[in-house]
Amino acid sequence: MAKEKPSILIVEDEAKMRRLLELQLADEGFRARTAADAETGLQLLQQEPADLIVTDFKLPGMSGLEFLQAIKRIDANLPVVIMTAYGTVESAVGAMKAGASDYVLKPFSLAELVLVIRKELAARELREENRSLREALGQRYEYKNIVAEGQKMQAVLALVERVAPTNATVLIGGESGVGKDLIARAIHEHSNRASGPFLKINSTAIPENLLESELFGYEKGAFSGAVTSKPGKFELADRGTLFLDEIGDVPPPIQVKLLRVLQDREFERLGGTKTHKVDVRLIAATNRDLRAALEEGTFREDLYYRLNVVAIDIPPLREHREDIPALADFFLKKFARESGRPAQGLTPQAIRLLMDYHWPGNVRELENILQRSVTLCSAEKLDASEIQFDTPRSRRAADPEPVLPEGMTLDQWEQEIIREALKRAGGNKSQAARALGLSRNALRYRLSQLGVTDPVDAES
Repeated sequence: MAKEKPSILIVEDEAKMRRLLELQLADEGFRARTAADAETGLQLLQQEPADLIVTDFKLPGMSGLEFLQAIKRIDANLPVVIMTAYGTVESAVGAMKAGASDYVLKPFSLAELVLVIRKELAARELREENRSLREALGQRYEYKNIVAEGQKMQAVLALVERVAPTNATVLIGGESGVGKDLIARAIHEHSNRASGPFLKINSTAIPENLLESELFGYEKGAFSGAVTSKPGKFELADRGTLFLDEIGDVPPPIQVKLLRVLQDREFERLGGTKTHKVDVRLIAATNRDLRAALEEGTFREDLYYRLNVVAIDIPPLREHREDIPALADFFLKKFARESGRPAQGLTPQAIRLLMDYHWPGNVRELENILQRSVTLCSAEKLDASEIQFDTPRSRRAADPEPVLPEGMTLDQWEQEIIREALKRAGGNKSQAARALGLSRNALRYRLSQLGVTDPVDAES
């Protein structure tokens, strides 16, 4: 049975543009309906649901932003692509914050719009599948070099299973050492780009003045020592995947160039004028809270929304301790293969010790500790006495050192500190933020995240 064509609702007040879009989308295999204003668009939407809406940002009567808000009241998950030639990119970003999925700036090519539409439809299908994630977890997912016995890591692999076949940009979050690079590689190896290159670059491992040339390449004579031209990682990853680790530490000038690559799939080498076109899937990773970075002004909003098409958050090891025995067995067998020695096991006491530890370095720390312990141990099994931790064991989860007032969680303690700072500042958020060592926007962000009442500033 043939699959039904995706339904696209076009809302555009200019008749020629409306007709052009209708014909082009029909040629691309979509079922297109059109409206000249937001009010008519809402009527059509209520008569028959759409799979995606393409709308001008400036409309007669109801504005594009008001239209967007009305759409979200009807279907909060309906993708909306904004077309705008009025205002600035900031207005389009504002629309994305209000719920738009993406935007294109006029004048745009019809091919560009179709590409955006297909990407958003694929992302919507992915989100709809993820709603039934709990039921889907009845199926177990297995990936090379990834141990995932527990429910939390199975949920991560279920997301990998769904996002890998698409071309959606992925943002992987998680503490240092949780295995973000393994998840990125798994996405690549199970995608239609698996035969292409997979390149990784860590923005914190490269000096800021060299990062641009590493990513985008340079031309001969671009700087002292540039005796030949050199392609960058984006060119080398063409038709493959580029994994950009620690995206939160990329400096603002390079964030601008990254945004352009994601939007237009083109760039110039350092010191060059020739525009290079590339077909690269970007997977980014961070151990920082990028939303807090947005509030602090250190990360671009437009780039964040371009990156955060699909988010995968990897839990720290202390939150999926049930995987520790299987991880330990995996690493012990790996070390045995590398050394040519028989695989060593763990005594029940050693396993209990590993389960009780708080693992600040996550899976990477577990691997390092086991490798050191195996190297120094000649017995057939590792006992608890032979496992040497990097940090004092007084902070084991079984017997933690108290760092908070008794009976109070970290969130509660943070709320108390914020309330006290506001009280001392007489309700003035600017003064309270200075006392806490935060920007005013960062304090606002924490107030909203913690659910703390945001009082009106007292008079200075």
